[in-house]
This record gives sequence, structure tokens and C-alpha cells, in this order.
Amino acid sequence: MNKNVLILALCQGLITTGNIMLVTVTALIGLQLSPNESWITLPVATQSLGLLIATIPASLLMAKIGRKNGFSLGNAIGIVGILIAVYALEQGIFSLFCIATGLIGVAIGFATLYRFAVIEADPKNPIRAISFIMASGVIAALLGPNLAIWVGNYFPSLNFSNTFVALACLYTLAIFILQFVTFTKTQQIKEKGPTRDLKAILIQPKFIIAVTVAMISFTLMNLLMTATPLAMHRHGFSFEESAFVIQWHVLGMFIPSFFTGRLIEKWGAIKVMIIGTLLITLCIIINLQGISHWHFLLALFLLGVGWNLMFISATQMVTTTYRSSEKAKTQAANEFLVFSMVTLSSLSAGWLESSLGWQILNLFSIAPLSIIMMGLIYYDKHKKSIIIS
Repeated sequence: MNKNVLILALCQGLITTGNIMLVTVTALIGLQLSPNESWITLPVATQSLGLLIATIPASLLMAKIGRKNGFSLGNAIGIVGILIAVYALEQGIFSLFCIATGLIGVAIGFATLYRFAVIEADPKNPIRAISFIMASGVIAALLGPNLAIWVGNYFPSLNFSNTFVALACLYTLAIFILQFVTFTKTQQIKEKGPTRDLKAILIQPKFIIAVTVAMISFTLMNLLMTATPLAMHRHGFSFEESAFVIQWHVLGMFIPSFFTGRLIEKWGAIKVMIIGTLLITLCIIINLQGISHWHFLLALFLLGVGWNLMFISATQMVTTTYRSSEKAKTQAANEFLVFSMVTLSSLSAGWLESSLGWQILNLFSIAPLSIIMMGLIYYDKHKKSIIIS
């Protein structure tokens, strides 16, 4: 395995561990600090907004200063946000905490580009490189929720601040490890050559289907994942039980990465996306059947697996829609489109869960899945004529 791929995967694993810790506690902090229930998930939304704001500048900046410097800068911004979050929690200032999660979101926005950087580090095996870096999330799934529980048990006087202290350690370690990455000159120089107008790239049918699948899969996954700890809290489940469900959800998100690349090579991206869509549909069906711990656990696990199949396939498909000289602006546009919808889902998750209820929230998720399923089937049957035209 390429050394740089291993290092980038480890860095991705550290950042994802932090993300899962945030998922485990942020909505609960919102429940504790927010002035009313409609704003419970505002810290999650500002985190997604920070991510969204960072997507385009991060991609363009890395084209100028390089991946290593760009990722290091992103982590440094995250550490600043973490320090502000600790202060906000100690003082009980909800608005300041939202600003802090926004800065952490900026750091996560930089980190979303790891999956593109790993392709550049191993251009001969792009599909497997993407799968490998996504598989690093298995470490995060095992470490993230347990780390949140551990620091809570051993440093109870710090309340939720302990989670953010641990998060700062992860970000600092990521900066240190990044310094061992060595991109070649051809990977670091700005790619030159003929470029198309961005609009010409975005209107390609292949790009449209890829970015739509990425948007819908990530939006629904984020919506249901964010709402789950709140729904479990309302139905009397403990923090440890919610963390356990999130852990299995994240395992579902990343364990398939060990074989998703091979499935794409064997069956093609479209068929793998269809399987992912069916799994998320099954997740919703289970959620509609009951609210026991096992319902939450199995449904969230399937949600993670479905997201993995859809998102990795979409990422791989996006990389086939642009030339080397077009990668920065195309990747930036892709990230902006995807995470604009993720931001909206983060903002609305708390309100939807509190005002409509868990099961109605799941019912609303059926419509976009139906649309994407019809689009995938149509594209798969007519892709030759679509590409020619």
C-alpha cells in the first residue's frame, strides 16, 4: 500500500473520530443550552454551514499552497474553534458555542478533500484508494463514541467540555502526522492544459447523476443521524445507549469501504448506488416499525451502509467528469452543492423531530429516495444514448 495513502487515511480517521464525538454530544448540548426546542440543532447547522463556506476556498487554496499546507491550516482553524467551544460551554453561551462549531465546520470542510487527495497520492488505483481512506472511519467508529463516554466518565466535572479537549488532541495529532506526507512535484504543481467552462462540466449527465446521489444520500444520512440522539433522548434512552447506536451507525458507514471499491469495479457505480438506495429505504421501513433500542440500532446501521455505497460510488463517478486542469473548480463545486443540502438538513433536523415526530420525519425521507431510484434506473438503461447525446 502507498505510504502517503496510509498517512492520509490515518489523518482522515483522526478527523472522523472527532466528527463522531461531535455527533454524539452536539445535539445534546443544544438541548441543554438552546433557548427553545426549535434551535436544538443550530450548533450542528452552523458546523455544516462552516463546512459549506470552506468547500470552495479550501479546494482553490490547496491548488495554490498544496494539500499538506491546506490540511494543516484546516486543522489549526479547528483547534481555534475548539478552544472557543470550551469557553462557551464553561460560560453557558449558546450563541458563542454556535460560532465555535462553525469554525470546527470549516476544519471539517478542509478535511472533506482527503478523499480527492488520496486519489492524487495513488492515481493508478483511484477506486481502491477512495475505499481505503473511507475505511479509516472504522477506527473512528470504534474510538469516537467510546472516547466521548470515557472522557465523560473520567472527567465529569468538565461536563461536555471534556469532549472538546479530547477533540483538540486529535486535531493536533493530525497536524503532526500530516508532516510525513510527501506529494510528488507533479501532484503539487498547478495542473495546466485546456479547461472548459464550469457550466459545461456541471451540465454533463454523469456529473448531474453523481452529485445528485451524493447530495441526497448525505442529506438523508445527516438528517436521520442528527435526529436519532434527540429521538432516543425523548423516548428515555441514556447517553450511553445513544452513543452505542451512533457507533454502529458509523461502523455501517465505513466497514463496507473494504469492499465497496471491488463492487464498483465488478458491477459499476450505478448498480452499487441502487443497492445503497434500497438499504436506506429499508432503514426507513425499520424506523417506522417501532422505537426499541434494536430498531434504532439496526436502522442506523443500514443507513450507514447505504450511505457508504452511494457516496463512494458518487465520488468515484465525479472524478471521471473532469480533466486534471479542471479538478480544483469541479471538486469545489461538487463539495458546495453536496454540503449546502447537508447544512439545510442539520438546521431542520431538530425542528422536524420536535414538531413532527420521529416517524413522520422518516416518512418524508421516502420521496427523495424514490426520485433518485427512478433517476438511477433510467440512467442505467439509457446511459449510452445519454453520453452520446
